Amino acid sequence: MQFIANTNGDKITIEPWDYRYYAEKVRKKKYDLDSDEVKQYLQLDKLTEAMFFVAGELFNYTFTAIEKGVVPVFHEDVQVWEVTDKITGEHIGLWYLDPFARIGKRSGAWATTYRSHTTFDGKKTVLGSNNSNFIKPAPGEAVLVSWDDATTFFHEFGHALHFFSSEVRYPTLNSGVRDYTEFQSQLLERWLSTDKVIDNYLVHYKTGAPMPKELITKIKKAATFNQGFGTTEYLASALIDMKLHLVDPADIDIEKFEKETLATLQMPKELVMRHRTPQFGHVFSGEGYATAYYGYLWADVLTADAAEAFAEAPDGFYDKEMAAKLVKYLFAPRNSMDPAEAYRKFRGRDAKIEALMRDRGFPITDQKR
Repeated sequence: MQFIANTNGDKITIEPWDYRYYAEKVRKKKYDLDSDEVKQYLQLDKLTEAMFFVAGELFNYTFTAIEKGVVPVFHEDVQVWEVTDKITGEHIGLWYLDPFARIGKRSGAWATTYRSHTTFDGKKTVLGSNNSNFIKPAPGEAVLVSWDDATTFFHEFGHALHFFSSEVRYPTLNSGVRDYTEFQSQLLERWLSTDKVIDNYLVHYKTGAPMPKELITKIKKAATFNQGFGTTEYLASALIDMKLHLVDPADIDIEKFEKETLATLQMPKELVMRHRTPQFGHVFSGEGYATAYYGYLWADVLTADAAEAFAEAPDGFYDKEMAAKLVKYLFAPRNSMDPAEAYRKFRGRDAKIEALMRDRGFPITDQKR
């Protein structure tokens, strides 16, 4: 990066506010990845079909569209599908998709339930919802999205599958610890780049041709770009979070605390924390995050390790034995089983951090799995 900054003979020292600017120059130079080209193969309707395909292969679910007007919805853009077990025909619940942006709608993408599974007071089936903010197209035109948005679409669908696969008796056990909850949805992202999805669903919106292998290769190579930066800025905030909760709040100089803590952690001067302490809303926003901002990173550890389990299985990411264990131990129990024990039942051992190191392209000396 320093080389890029000084290509014209300038003697530029990269400061924190320069980092992303030069990182983007490096990304373009090294990977030559055109996001507009990628979008031509990512149609929202096809991505939805791809998610249904994955749900069918792993969970034995069938999604059947319900005609408009049969089920009441809160906006005309909302579509509804019935979810059934494709083997037994059992009704699992309804899946609502609210895909488009509109005035007054919350930003971003998220998953939620209008009713969760429980058998405590009679069996309750699931009413699950995925919500996005894509721009609504003109009639007859395809909705084309970025690779990041497609990944997020799969991610949030992972939460929905977590809702539908619940087998708990008591309603309170449908919630769970953050790293465990995020892990399942992060894992589902991996099916977006499997051959079966690429060849059948990531097709050009005009020609119907599948996404070229060389383009997929570029996307996968670019996935490890700048991971050192992303990991470091995240860890800095996560460690500050935990250390803040260990000090006496009665007499603390936040600016001094932050500066001294980062110095102790040997934070590179070119980087800053992902969230500086004055605007680190996660820190005291509730018990879901307090001292637990690291949870997403630990979810990445579980995700990388579980993805390797599928990659090594006889039939890869569509291996039926692995899929059965995935649903039985990691999705269905929700919070009725200790997450660490559930993962051991799935994997046969605890998760190993080396999988994350490999996943992010970091060099490691111990290659044992």
